[in-house]
Amino acid sequence: MKPNNLILTFLFLFSSFVSVIAQDNWTAFRGSSSDAHATCSSAPVHWGENEHIRWKTAIDGLGWSSPVVFDGQVWISSATDDGKELFACCFDFNSGKMLRKIMLFKPDSVQYTHPTNSYATPTPCIEDGFAYIHFGTYGTACVDTKNFQVVWTRTDLNCNHMQGAAASPFLYKNLLILHIEGTDVQYLIALDKRTGKTVWKTERPQEFYRDVEPVYRKAYCTPVIIQVDGKDQLISNGAQVCVAYEPETGKPLWQIFYGEDSTVAQPVYYNGLVLVNSGWVVTKEPGHYAQLFAVDPRGLGDITNTNIRWKADQDIPQISTPVLVDSLLFMVHERGTMTCLNPRTGVVVWKEKIKDQFNSSPVVANGHIYFFSLKGNCYVVKADPTFEQVAVNSLDGVVKATPAIVRNNLIVKTDKFLYCISEE
Repeated sequence: MKPNNLILTFLFLFSSFVSVIAQDNWTAFRGSSSDAHATCSSAPVHWGENEHIRWKTAIDGLGWSSPVVFDGQVWISSATDDGKELFACCFDFNSGKMLRKIMLFKPDSVQYTHPTNSYATPTPCIEDGFAYIHFGTYGTACVDTKNFQVVWTRTDLNCNHMQGAAASPFLYKNLLILHIEGTDVQYLIALDKRTGKTVWKTERPQEFYRDVEPVYRKAYCTPVIIQVDGKDQLISNGAQVCVAYEPETGKPLWQIFYGEDSTVAQPVYYNGLVLVNSGWVVTKEPGHYAQLFAVDPRGLGDITNTNIRWKADQDIPQISTPVLVDSLLFMVHERGTMTCLNPRTGVVVWKEKIKDQFNSSPVVANGHIYFFSLKGNCYVVKADPTFEQVAVNSLDGVVKATPAIVRNNLIVKTDKFLYCISEE
């Protein structure tokens, strides 16, 4: 075989291997591709406490982090109620048995955390051989998933969260990217994922933060990677401003200003548009609602006045992240209004009021969207341009974590238990 053909064959096999890994695992918040889509051929639609539960395992501590899965392991982060012990737990994917509880940090002092938050809200991320656990200002750790030894830790990336941490760690090539955004400091930092050493650090544009009250500076966002004209952009919607960065260097590329705080929902990318959540609107009347901006990412510098294609502010969720299926955007407001939007125009396709409350981000499998409510109810809805509810299922406990869908199984974390739900 000619050398060029050998190289092409290797690249094809390697890309196929990477694709299989992504399909068989759920490696970060909202999945391996950050789009909340399962790649398995099917997933359970009907279940209950005595039906289709493959296993159910009690969990230690309290944490709103979502489960991540790689090969035969399920990982979560957790903490004691008072935040004085912060740890990670690994479970066997097939049996639910806890394989290891790893104590990571015991802070000398802890900050106040809002009653709706926890001391273990950021979702871990995982890859072959390593899990990355983040607790905001209290510390970040890399754990070897084969021998459960701690590879490195950082406890010097500090801020005043005011209401607790929530931004999840994000893997990009050889980097682990973190958001440290409190009332005092606001920056992104990229660590070498093997050593924990700083590769780059970029502060938020301080001209937008200097003259606002500290409470309006904090954020809880997790970024997303998109590709524009063949180049990667890291999209990060912090308080006050959304900024696109060059992920290898942290160099800012473009920004839009919206002037609000408490951004939580992850950005979503559709057909050349970045859909950005502003967080709570508190500076205008009536206050306490969120906005969704559709931004054309082809630009440099401040593109607020030139590249926003549409904006919506009715029943936009502040906490959960919408999900795209084909050419439709689906989301659920904290107070129970489900909405289907046209992501090209922002026009409402359908809207349905559910008598429940929601924090968890929806996930998708086999043409169905799974909306988990705080009460542990899951509303299974068809991903169609007309509203059709397929099932309502219930579990024991409070659900704020976003579930994982792996190998035709649904992995769901409540405040009390970790569940594996199967069609069998």
